[in-house]
Amino acid sequence: MVKSHPRIFTYIVKLPDGVNEAVMACADGYTIYINEDLSQRGRIEAFVHAMKHIDRNDFYRGDVQQIEAEAHQ
Repeated sequence: MVKSHPRIFTYIVKLPDGVNEAVMACADGYTIYINEDLSQRGRIEAFVHAMKHIDRNDFYRGDVQQIEAEAHQ
């Protein structure tokens, strides 16, 4: 069975140094912000990382350090 994703809105924007992406839940799904300073490959990796958080439903879990550790495995 294919998993259905919520609507995903993605924007390439200026983010602070060291921040590759940011993800926010919104009324229609999720918004992913990708750092414009990343290479094309870096942008793709950042998007994949953000999608892992969405797939894992990380926005409704508590421990940010544990969430990030799991997302990097």
